[in-house]
Amino acid sequence: MRVIVILLSIVAGICLGGCQKSFNMDEEKITEQIFNVYPIGRVVREGGKTMIVIDKEYQPGLLGLDKHKHVHVVYWFDRNDTPAKRAILQVHPRGDNNNPLTGVFATHSPFRPNLIAISRCEVLSVKDNIIEIKDIDAFDNTPVIDLKGDFFYYYRPNDK
Repeated sequence: MRVIVILLSIVAGICLGGCQKSFNMDEEKITEQIFNVYPIGRVVREGGKTMIVIDKEYQPGLLGLDKHKHVHVVYWFDRNDTPAKRAILQVHPRGDNNNPLTGVFATHSPFRPNLIAISRCEVLSVKDNIIEIKDIDAFDNTPVIDLKGDFFYYYRPNDK
């Protein structure tokens, strides 16, 4: 299994992992941390269907996902993993020069310092280690690094 390494610049004073620490806005020191992220599966487009195929070892983590209408798929923009593409910080949304120049953090652009992408996808079915979804803005064989069930499934009444 290929390891995807994310190099993040974290402003000193930010506490990761849910701890409660105040951030000092006067801090200017930047520290680097390396995080290893491992793919849990891949996007598969086959026979007119779009699927997320999860590695068998992660299949138990899909329990209950079939009750959700949507899943948030977190994936890696692996085809943009070059220093030049990671350095792009402003884009014309959707590649259309008629759209105003916009910072990548205000867009869904695949050009960004850390190539993490997220799409909310309609779940059509879940069987074994395969989640069939309506569609996703990702290429065939794109590495999937996480799935998150629709938050509102548990925190909002079901749509009738």
